[in-house]
Amino acid sequence: MSATGLVLGKFLPPHAGHLHLVAEARRRVDRLAVVVGTLEREPIPGFLRAEWMRDLCPGCDVFHLAEDLPQEPADHPQFWDLWTAALRRFLPSGPDLVFTSEPYGDELARRLGARHVCIDPARAAVPVSGTAVRRDPLAHWDRIPACVRPWFAKRVVLYGPECAGKTALARRLSEAFGAPWVPEYARGHLDAKGAFIEPADVPHIVAGQIASENAAARASRGLVFCDSDVNTTVIYALHYLGTVPPWVARLSRRRPADLILFCEPDLPWEEDWQRDSPRRRPWFREWFRARLDEQGRAWTAVSGSGEGRFEAAKSAVAKALGILPRA
Repeated sequence: MSATGLVLGKFLPPHAGHLHLVAEARRRVDRLAVVVGTLEREPIPGFLRAEWMRDLCPGCDVFHLAEDLPQEPADHPQFWDLWTAALRRFLPSGPDLVFTSEPYGDELARRLGARHVCIDPARAAVPVSGTAVRRDPLAHWDRIPACVRPWFAKRVVLYGPECAGKTALARRLSEAFGAPWVPEYARGHLDAKGAFIEPADVPHIVAGQIASENAAARASRGLVFCDSDVNTTVIYALHYLGTVPPWVARLSRRRPADLILFCEPDLPWEEDWQRDSPRRRPWFREWFRARLDEQGRAWTAVSGSGEGRFEAAKSAVAKALGILPRA
């Protein structure tokens, strides 16, 4: 006779301790249900946590319980009845076993007619918690699954008009801090195409830029340098095409950056087939700055040349993020 198990959690965020719990549960049952219970007010969106757990738990039935339920028995006189009813929507019968690392598992299992199996309650096997990860993700980076890392990685955006030294600076900062850098996706895309931007390119460029940043964050130690961002795509789409898809404009306002280094266009102009406005750099500079100011985003200016420019940028990163460059 096959056995069914239940793992219930907030997974705020998922970490190695949760994966240890799920792995131990899967060894003991034929079917495992993982219920992700979330509240709208929590700092990481519930739908995202459910997606992460689906990625991390292949072969399990992952359910998203997005209901404003009481969080402690003292919060509501019908606490256990409410939770039992909510779980029964996903598990009309069973489970046979309830797996937790918490004392509440005894009563939850009793209410569901199951047996409680408590896994590593002292957190000795995997000493980490969601609270600890949220407080200092870089200190617990090795215990954050790869798919979760883009949420916590520190992102430094090199920002500014054409020929402002963004790429060269991103490369040098990447080397100095031992962190990956993400080239401007639009440049590679248009180079391969051999033509200027067209409306159909914009969604592809935005998706490619974000996917590249997320891939870098997955492989990083918690810091990523970005040679472009969605705001840059919006400005050039408006300049060359006169319009931008509304969803791209909305995304440009929501896409976070932990530090924006505004690269002043005070370097010599370098010819390139994708660059066509050497005399309009001051005008673009004001447009770039106005867009940040309109969105209420803080930024740090980087100017000058050579080592002075690089040292100023390196110092800004260390000061803003509390991350020291490699010796």
